[in-house]
Amino acid sequence: MTDDVWLIVGLGNPGPTYAGTRHNIGYLVVDELARRMGGSLKSHKSGRAEVLEGRLAPPGAPAPKVILGRARGYMNESGGPVSTLAKFYGVAPDHVIAVHDELDIDFGTLRIKFGGGDNGHNGLKSMRSSLGTGDFFRVRAGIGRPPGRQNPADFVLGNYSTVERKELPFQIDSAADAIECLIEKGLEETQQRFNR
Repeated sequence: MTDDVWLIVGLGNPGPTYAGTRHNIGYLVVDELARRMGGSLKSHKSGRAEVLEGRLAPPGAPAPKVILGRARGYMNESGGPVSTLAKFYGVAPDHVIAVHDELDIDFGTLRIKFGGGDNGHNGLKSMRSSLGTGDFFRVRAGIGRPPGRQNPADFVLGNYSTVERKELPFQIDSAADAIECLIEKGLEETQQRFNR
């Protein structure tokens, strides 16, 4: 295992049906990081994921190697592809960053943490099972609780409201900034700057 490679995984569901849903915030953040790296994700030879290799730094600046990834399967099966990528690139779980939606955090808010439970999140549950540990970083993008008695499963698979869509680019940008900070400065400084 190498210490200077990071695997950043955006959790979500593939295909146009899910593209704009709350559950796919992880995909959107990885897309923003790919844009910053000047590339786009391509199929990994395993066929189970899409990846982009590069560095999150200006050209020539020293920075660790970063692998951006997203599974080609559904959220509840994310773990297998993530584990495959971690093994392929020699990345230990403590250098894996999962970006995902979080019901228990208000929309527009971020929380960055290391380890912990999966809080009923099927993507995290699958990752914990496949990696054999929950000791990886999480960038938790708040989506808030569903209004009234709406089923949480319907809510996370629903599209953002018109008001939320106006704010969403700021949340995506902030999550991407937090990941850059986490890799460069570590957890404590990132939490101080981004956990609200």
